[in-house]
Amino acid sequence: MTKISTADARDQLSEMINRAAYGKERIVLTRRGKALVALVPLDDLKLLEELEEQIDLEEAKKAWKVQGKKPIKSWGKAKKRLGLK
Repeated sequence: MTKISTADARDQLSEMINRAAYGKERIVLTRRGKALVALVPLDDLKLLEELEEQIDLEEAKKAWKVQGKKPIKSWGKAKKRLGLK
């Protein structure tokens, strides 16, 4: 994983976007030597979001089970039952 300072990133933003988008490279931006944020390929972000949704669904199933209700099979249905958007 490549690390680059935010100061240097300002001058190389276009190149870094291409490296992440087309080269599937993960780039960590640092400030004063400490990791601050990451520039990642969109596929990586989608995977992270899918994993988060799966974890949320599993936690919702556990919560409903504790309450004695039938587990929900999809996150969309769980959000609807909980009154979330």
